[in-house]
Amino acid sequence: MPDEKSNQEVDEQVVNPARAVDLVEPTMQRLLDHADVKHVFGKPLQQGEITIIPAAEVTIMGGFGAGFGVGVGMQEGPTEGEGGGGGGGAKTLARPVAVVIISPGGVRVEPVIDLTKIGLAVITAWGFMLTIIMRMRRRRPRKA
Repeated sequence: MPDEKSNQEVDEQVVNPARAVDLVEPTMQRLLDHADVKHVFGKPLQQGEITIIPAAEVTIMGGFGAGFGVGVGMQEGPTEGEGGGGGGGAKTLARPVAVVIISPGGVRVEPVIDLTKIGLAVITAWGFMLTIIMRMRRRRPRKA
């Protein structure tokens, strides 16, 4: 029979938690590679005597889980068993935060201002305050 595995080999593959770590490790390494300074500072742009270097904020988020499995009756192939799965996900976000300007007059850092984000924050804050005020008015006992 082609590629039959012994009971011990199958049990080690199914139950061994180190195997789950081996699967997650390359993904974690790829995520950590994004935390490099080359992802924070962009390629310098030069125009005459002025050099501009973009700077970004890089955020990495991730979560992982592992599984298990056991089988009974491996002599003729598994007849009973149970197990659980695993999974994970990750995301890398980057947004511009500043520009470093190098000129003969010196070095200065100019922040990048995202007006859309500020506008959304103001709208959200006003909406929250309005909701709280309306709730407070509803709870006040009315004078007779």
